[in-house]
Amino acid sequence: QVQLVESGGGLVQAGGSLRLSCAVSGRTFSGYTIGWFRRPPGKEREFVAAIISTGGSTYYADSVKGRFTISKDNAKNTVYLQMYSLELEDTAVYYCAAASLMSRYSNNYRYWGQGTQVTVSS
Repeated sequence: QVQLVESGGGLVQAGGSLRLSCAVSGRTFSGYTIGWFRRPPGKEREFVAAIISTGGSTYYADSVKGRFTISKDNAKNTVYLQMYSLELEDTAVYYCAAASLMSRYSNNYRYWGQGTQVTVSS
């Protein structure tokens, strides 16, 4: 069993920055892919970014490439999502999730956090 807890959400002005954290516990961090997804208001959940805990390969959605950076701290079993140049369209509930393979598809992720709200204001 793997537990994930997101933190760091909040209200930020457009153009601002925010860093989300995903604390992973329950099993060894090694070998998992940790992904970030988001659900904008009234829309379907969508992939944001993912990182392999071993090696650190990353993968981004086109909509956030160049603005968001996913990183990890294996010693702390924590994955971060640094968000720059935030746009109104980035408003969503952000979730982190764990999978046994690198994927952008949510059905490949078995374990999920509870989510953290990010609101970007004009």
